[in-house]
Amino acid sequence: MAKRKTPKADKVIDLKPRAEKISEEQLERLQNAIKQTNMLQQDIGALELRKHEALHNVLSWQNVLRELQVEFKNDYGSDDINVMNGEIKYNKDDNETNKKDNDREGL
Repeated sequence: MAKRKTPKADKVIDLKPRAEKISEEQLERLQNAIKQTNMLQQDIGALELRKHEALHNVLSWQNVLRELQVEFKNDYGSDDINVMNGEIKYNKDDNETNKKDNDREGL
């Protein structure tokens, strides 16, 4: 078989020169998109840091509340306190026990 001297029809020759750079408008849009993405990622990082600090503060205040509950239970026999007016709420069982104890004292 003889070798073909002309190129095959399925090979396309691109005569258009390749661009070396994108347009100024595209470059500006690209740079703006990257800048905005970076700024938002930085904002998210700052928010996550604030969130972490807030969660840490919540845990600290929850510990304070637990300590107060123990203190109230030791001082008053109940840790059920109305936070609006400071009134102590005792269980009915506690009241009956206190009444029985008071009745015995009067004997």
